[in-house]
Amino acid sequence: MVEAVLIDLFSLSPNLQNNIQGLLCNTLETIEKCSSIPAPFVYVMCRQREGSERNGDEESLLPALSDFQSLKKRLEVVHSLTTAAALYTIKQNLDEKDLSIIKVILPTLRKDLMKVYVDHLFTAVYQFEFEDLQVAPDGENLQIAEPRSEGQALPTQDVALIRSEIQMYLESLPSLKGELTILRSSLIPDNIFLHGFTTRTGGISYIPTLSSCNLFSSSKRRDPQVVVKENLRRLANAAGFNLETFHRVKIDHANAVCVLGKTEPDSYDGIVTNQKGVTIAAPGADCIPVLFADPVRKACGAAHSGWKGTLLGVSMATVNAMVSAYGCNVKDILVVLGPSVGPCCYKLPHESAKEFHRIDPTCVRQFDSASPYIDIRRATRILLESGGILPENIQDDSVTDQNQNITFCTACHPDRFFSHFRDGSNFGTQIGFISIKD
Repeated sequence: MVEAVLIDLFSLSPNLQNNIQGLLCNTLETIEKCSSIPAPFVYVMCRQREGSERNGDEESLLPALSDFQSLKKRLEVVHSLTTAAALYTIKQNLDEKDLSIIKVILPTLRKDLMKVYVDHLFTAVYQFEFEDLQVAPDGENLQIAEPRSEGQALPTQDVALIRSEIQMYLESLPSLKGELTILRSSLIPDNIFLHGFTTRTGGISYIPTLSSCNLFSSSKRRDPQVVVKENLRRLANAAGFNLETFHRVKIDHANAVCVLGKTEPDSYDGIVTNQKGVTIAAPGADCIPVLFADPVRKACGAAHSGWKGTLLGVSMATVNAMVSAYGCNVKDILVVLGPSVGPCCYKLPHESAKEFHRIDPTCVRQFDSASPYIDIRRATRILLESGGILPENIQDDSVTDQNQNITFCTACHPDRFFSHFRDGSNFGTQIGFISIKD
């Protein structure tokens, strides 16, 4: 069932937009007759003319809506200078109402363009269907035609212009939830390495569980890749790294490690490099983003360590990759565990908890319960120390000076961090990043 209807009048001439209520009547009548109860929300997308009053056309519509009792309280006219701005505004309305099934009624020549905008600004969470809007030359008639057959793909230059328009609009948006904040460890020497762990502030993601500096997009979430890229661009500017040489792990919740410059695995949870100016990163939203730095050999690494990766030894696998690829000495490697879910909040089924109990009984609290509390940070430390990392070269939640602490519990701090455990499936993501300075 269609939950929202988008009527795209953006490309119509000023003359036709001045007569917008006449253009809409037949379309609104068709929607009202064909829709079930409740009627869908209707968004009319119009070009805002320079110097015009934004609400002028909307107010002129109200008398004409008297015959559309089920729609008039669910209709909104959106005026913007660009298609990207109008469509993003409508997306915010859809997300606020948790709507996902959208019918787009638009002039035939706009269909291929609109599909490019939709592909960039929406994810697979949404379902779109398109109907052609036929406008007579004199603008007096408006009717919905059957969907036409798919045409040829847009020219590359047109797609590039749309991408540029979207990017410029997103760059113009204000940051949400305060300034962008980066946590840094005093253990990693800042004269050799650039590094940090992000928090949730300073980005443009507006959906509550993703707001605001979400740094991961997927087909199951409402934050599109273009928004994540804009958040990442702002992070790169604030931190001082080059986005052109940014590499993030391809999560598999296992222990494979990518040595940058060699054949890249299809998926991996660890990554290492000795190339200057290359930034590597690992995400976390309860899972631990772990950073590694060898100031002697000038090499670094990043790993994503969830409960599965922890049990599989992804952190020591990353250390071993640095030793093998760059001749690092285990005793020179510094390891910092970033914000992640703590043993105060994180539970696993008893069968999984047994695996952590085998590493060390202190990694499990309330072991006899059906869902014991798990300390994946402590398990990570024990495995690292067993592999030869010096205890004093590991920074985690054992830090007693809270001014130096960066291994906060993500679930306990909703104002500062994203958390899958706390927020559910539509959660946001932090990252830990590191590079060797030029």
